[in-house]
Amino acid sequence: MTLPFDGAISAFFDQDAPDEIRAAIRRADKDDILDPRYPYSEEMKRKTYEAQMEALQIELVKLQAWARDSGARVAVVFEGRDAAGKGGTIKRFRQNLNPRGARVVALSKPSDTERSQWYFQRYADHLPAGGEIVFYDRSWYNRGVVEHVFGFCTDAQREHFFAQVGNFENMLVEDGIHLFKIWLTVSRGEQLRRFLAREGDPLKQWKLSRIDVEGLHKWDDYTAAIDETLARSHSDTAPWTIIRSDDKRRARLAAIRTVLSQIDYAGKDADAVGTPDASICAMPDL
Repeated sequence: MTLPFDGAISAFFDQDAPDEIRAAIRRADKDDILDPRYPYSEEMKRKTYEAQMEALQIELVKLQAWARDSGARVAVVFEGRDAAGKGGTIKRFRQNLNPRGARVVALSKPSDTERSQWYFQRYADHLPAGGEIVFYDRSWYNRGVVEHVFGFCTDAQREHFFAQVGNFENMLVEDGIHLFKIWLTVSRGEQLRRFLAREGDPLKQWKLSRIDVEGLHKWDDYTAAIDETLARSHSDTAPWTIIRSDDKRRARLAAIRTVLSQIDYAGKDADAVGTPDASICAMPDL
């Protein structure tokens, strides 16, 4: 089987990955959590996960019905390192929703025209109309992290972004949009394990990009950019929720509960919604 990017991810694992991460991946069973700092040692059992997810799916359907009937607008921004689980979490949000009222926004690199526009313009064009729920699979925060790490923007452009992002989000909230910002954080070992799995799976190789490969060598640069971005864009009006996603199942449940617990929609079953797991879901100091 031909591996994408000439097997660059496997080569990184064999030659450049820290010894402790390489050893942890080699000795781990499928359900083991690699990071010893994660509060659980194993992935949540499927039966437990599916029971909780089924109850939350019913609540999500109620949420969408309420949004449609009331004209509410909901925007959920997902950010995080590559392979942190953004796409899979969004999929679980939408799996039983009417797709006409629950859109995903996943923008490619800007065109020449878009590069000449106000930076936030192409994202604002996709904000929810009345009755809609919109999920941003990456967002305007590209400028704070990815563009900065790879030199796709200047320092001046990034500073201009930070000067405006708070006011931009304040305007969205003041206009009545229910705005959620969720950052999925994954450990270095788990990210590499997921990349290796994608590299070896013909059905998932499309998820890999040259940015993913080059980013493996920029872990510390990403960390510094993420820390600064969270510190400079977290506010009372538009706070960040940080979810540790080494266990995808627990992360998906926490993300859905984060949204459902903060909206007073019709027919809400508070017991079914529960509360996000505070050991993996918190403010940026997590």
